[in-house]
Amino acid sequence: MENPTSTFALLEHARAGDPQALSAAFEKHRRRLAVLIHYKLSPQARHGAEVEDLVQETLLRGFRDIGRFHYQSPGSLLRWLSSIADHVIVDRLRYQGRDRRAGQQVPFRSASNPNGPEPTDSATPSRLFAQQEAVERLLARLDRLPEDYRQAILMTKIEGLSTAEMAQRTGRSREAAALLVYRAVKRFRAISDASEP
Repeated sequence: MENPTSTFALLEHARAGDPQALSAAFEKHRRRLAVLIHYKLSPQARHGAEVEDLVQETLLRGFRDIGRFHYQSPGSLLRWLSSIADHVIVDRLRYQGRDRRAGQQVPFRSASNPNGPEPTDSATPSRLFAQQEAVERLLARLDRLPEDYRQAILMTKIEGLSTAEMAQRTGRSREAAALLVYRAVKRFRAISDASEP
């Protein structure tokens, strides 16, 4: 049997009963989700919330609610996870510093909770560390961009919006949005080239 790689194929395998396929689909989007969550947080909130914890909570809720997800096009899983992340961030900020209500956490599968989800993260600590370093390098490069360039890259390259969708969201013409993306990518590449040894 072939190893599915596209998100659609992984989701189809998951629906057919492959327990690893859903984890693989989520894992494909982990890095992009971490970047989106980082920039969804205010600078003040980034100090009090661990992005990786928010990513894990988002993936757990996604795992729990996958029956509500309907694949529409490439990028729709990431957009769905991003909307879940919005709720996770609001919940975390709302209850930060207070005891969380028992019903809001998603408990892992255990002897006392046999229907709970399996943890989606089965990676080794060294692999998680390497992924975190890669995300931090990406964030450092994105932080060096002007705000409009960073937002253009986040919307088109991380979130997966088309140029037309970005234009609609930002109130620009499609041509102006495309030019902004072009300039943003060019500047990002220059920063990346300068950062590499």
